[in-house]
Amino acid sequence: MYFRHANDIWRNFPELSAGILHAEGIHRDVSIDARLAGFEAAAKARLAASSEGEFPEIQAWRRAFSRMGLKPTQYRSASEALLRRFRKEGSLPRIHPLIDLCNAASLAFAIPIAVFDLSRVAGHLEVRYASGNEIYTTFSGETEYPEPQEVIFADEEGRAHARRWTNRQSGFSAVGSKTTAVLIVAEALHSSAETDVSRLVHELAGAMGASWAVTPRSAVLDQSAPRFDI
Repeated sequence: MYFRHANDIWRNFPELSAGILHAEGIHRDVSIDARLAGFEAAAKARLAASSEGEFPEIQAWRRAFSRMGLKPTQYRSASEALLRRFRKEGSLPRIHPLIDLCNAASLAFAIPIAVFDLSRVAGHLEVRYASGNEIYTTFSGETEYPEPQEVIFADEEGRAHARRWTNRQSGFSAVGSKTTAVLIVAEALHSSAETDVSRLVHELAGAMGASWAVTPRSAVLDQSAPRFDI
């Protein structure tokens, strides 16, 4: 089992940097309030100085969405959507400790973070262009089919675990009460992406280790090292 970006993704987005964490032993029975507070405070400080649309991390994803033929104000990266909600409401809903932690880290770094329950992923997971035949399950249980050439996260059986790259994950592999093994993917395209993604991975791994007493395996992928073996 492995994770990778397809070669044509790297060719079309050579500025991409992807941070990966793999952990087992995840459960709901932890308290992460202090760690959430630290990440959220960092996000509040940035938002006090400027809106999320001015962040270079968000602007880079908007440019990428435009290059993919998507309207950036209609389809937003997950990090931009979270920051908008956080700015307007002052908090995010609590879902699962790991999701809450990753959402808070995404706020602090303005970088989209996807979290997958590995028991729901068949074989390898690849970020690639869709054929249009892949199956995507929404959080409400409805079935959709990605558009041909849409960037998706797809497994070996042709199931799409995310649509429009960093826009929307699938409910099929969402973390839940029975989740124990996870794959976390953080992706950035801005000029300091490699440095920021590396720092995000380091801080998130530390927070996970302190909260769940696990030692996540991690890596930062680029064109020269594009694959992570799970």
